[in-house]
Amino acid sequence: MICRNRNISRRSVIRGAGATLALPMLEIMGGRSRARSSAAGPVRAAFFYVPNGVVQRSWHPDATGRDYQLSPTLKPLEPVREKVTVLTNLDRVKVAGTDGHAQAGACWLSSAAPDELSPAGYPLKKTIDQIIAAEVGKQTAFRSLELSCNPYEDNRESIYFDNISWYGHGHVARSLRDPKEVFNRLFSVKDHVANKSVLDVVLDDARSLEHELGRGDRDKLSEYLESVRTVEKQIERVAKRQNEIDGLKIAPPVKPWQAMSRSEFIQVMGDLMILALRCDLTRVATVMSSPERWGSPLTVHGLFNKPVDHHGMTHGQGNARVRSELESLDRFHVEQFATLVAKMDKIEEGEGTLLDNMIFTFGSGISDGSLHVYTDLPTVVAGRAGGALDAGRHVKSAQGTPIANLWLSMAQMMGLGLDRIGDSTGSLKLG
Repeated sequence: MICRNRNISRRSVIRGAGATLALPMLEIMGGRSRARSSAAGPVRAAFFYVPNGVVQRSWHPDATGRDYQLSPTLKPLEPVREKVTVLTNLDRVKVAGTDGHAQAGACWLSSAAPDELSPAGYPLKKTIDQIIAAEVGKQTAFRSLELSCNPYEDNRESIYFDNISWYGHGHVARSLRDPKEVFNRLFSVKDHVANKSVLDVVLDDARSLEHELGRGDRDKLSEYLESVRTVEKQIERVAKRQNEIDGLKIAPPVKPWQAMSRSEFIQVMGDLMILALRCDLTRVATVMSSPERWGSPLTVHGLFNKPVDHHGMTHGQGNARVRSELESLDRFHVEQFATLVAKMDKIEEGEGTLLDNMIFTFGSGISDGSLHVYTDLPTVVAGRAGGALDAGRHVKSAQGTPIANLWLSMAQMMGLGLDRIGDSTGSLKLG
């Protein structure tokens, strides 16, 4: 049953037969006086990973500060540029003797100093997302959420290539890559209602809640329920299309998520992440756009007329045509990130938006896939961290600045009282 008190708890949920749906942030949750204040939701941290680095010459803006011009690769950020921060000259120290790509992905968020090696030889300890989650996860249903838009079934690479989140040495926070599995996990849909819409299950309680809400909250609740329906429809559309393909018997059956185009897959996973964050089911999430290094052909609809080998392309940058194609793929990834950023910026929270309460980081653990270097890692942070982050700038750090300085700054913005992470030399001045 729904609580009938005027002030509804942030942890309140709509419950139906076998399903639980967390509520978005509503004004009534803090009472009328709080609704008028500038107080908004909690600060959340999310990470969007791109493998194999980027074409360096097309990535870097020329100027710094607020008057910089977006580089060709970063152009898709133009609609949200006032709420993103481009960071350059952030490095990681590469440890010799281990695979460069595996170390790039698995150790991108690591809190290990270069000489703190795991038994496998990687500078890998608990990752920054899990350091943050260990504290803020005490207040949410899920400690963290790890997602991967990995379209492959052939697990030819080890877990170091397909996961960026780690609880500690040898303990991976394994990523999920089936959108339906993610949806069911988030919303606790039991088996006997697995084929029924979550919204149908909870609709009666949602209607009863509407009588307790003002017009603004009713609109927010309606918008939220519709966003859940949108995710369901995305999954249903792909499943239906795959059933039709299977019926023609023109190819062996594959899982529905494998029938998604690259943009569909990334966006549906991003939508699920946004749902989890806006409902405060979790305050920490990671999304891998695809695995690090894997040489399996990658189909990117609308960009290439045949599957491409992303990793292989990075080693052909001496060829102008290959380099141009790689630049297009880099822009595609930035476009996917920018689309998710824009979605966050449309969700109202307090007097701002969900994005205003986000620290949403785009990056790669390797700078240049052809040279296998970890200096000047491509990094963009979207959001304002609840006002702690002064966005809309290009911030160029001193040469050799550890990216651990950024992780330290994030931890502090999330309320953790840390003064050092890995090989950090201090926090970045981002406020």
